[in-house]
Amino acid sequence: MRFTLGKDKKLKSKKAIDALFVSGDSIRKGALRLKYQQVDENAQNKVAFSVPKRFFKLAVDRNRVKRLLREAYRHQQHEINLPDGKSYHFMWIFQSNKLPDQDHVKQLMQSVIKQLTRPSSPGKIDS
Repeated sequence: MRFTLGKDKKLKSKKAIDALFVSGDSIRKGALRLKYQQVDENAQNKVAFSVPKRFFKLAVDRNRVKRLLREAYRHQQHEINLPDGKSYHFMWIFQSNKLPDQDHVKQLMQSVIKQLTRPSSPGKIDS
């Protein structure tokens, strides 16, 4: 099992990101929000990460949080086993003004992934 996050797994299309925010579902645990949408393609899952400027004014801090999110996702991407073998688009958004550490981000992401892969159909859940 390879823990990589290559170019082919990154969500870059502006059309796809806009569609994700318009018609995608959402899960939130603490400061971490996941927007996701099932797509018709039979490709692999694509992912993007975002940290809003209103929470971290300095680009250095935003980039650090995005790096922590990417690393946590890279290690846990194999735990996302969704039904029907369909592919999904994901957008991970960190929404807090406190600079997190790696363990905290990993724990938040783990709880969101558990919520997402529950046997019941995942719907809009905010907690």
